[in-house]
Amino acid sequence: MVRYRNVWSKGSDNNNCLSMVDTLTRPERSARMSLIRAKNTGPERQIQKIVSGLSYRYQRHISDLPSKPDFVFPRIKKVVFVNGCFWHGHRCSLGRIPKSRVGFWTNKIDSNRERGVRNRRKLRRMGWKVLVIRECQLFDQAKIKTKLIQFLKKS
Repeated sequence: MVRYRNVWSKGSDNNNCLSMVDTLTRPERSARMSLIRAKNTGPERQIQKIVSGLSYRYQRHISDLPSKPDFVFPRIKKVVFVNGCFWHGHRCSLGRIPKSRVGFWTNKIDSNRERGVRNRRKLRRMGWKVLVIRECQLFDQAKIKTKLIQFLKKS
């Protein structure tokens, strides 16, 4: 059973435009979206592999800290966030806003970005040092490893 069809609709500038109807039903779309993880994502696993190779002791997603950082190094009071470029509004090719429901996605991503800034500020006020690694930076593993080594040095 195919649910895919073309529909003529009014665009945002009141011009007729061809838009595509979702190929999934609401329950199917909901089920698919629920599979998007908040923890143990691919980028987090890449960082975990690097950090483990450096023999640092860390904890994951500590709920006592603002925003539950991805990696927490309690002895040296440092945290690392691994941010997906899309969800955190990074201005790169991975962080493009979808063409449908632009207003919704713009508000959602802007609020994610603002919440991240607030939480990092709270952590710094609590005496933690913060490093943010973006998904697009993971293409250069050597550079990320160097960045982590520099950040995790006791200072």
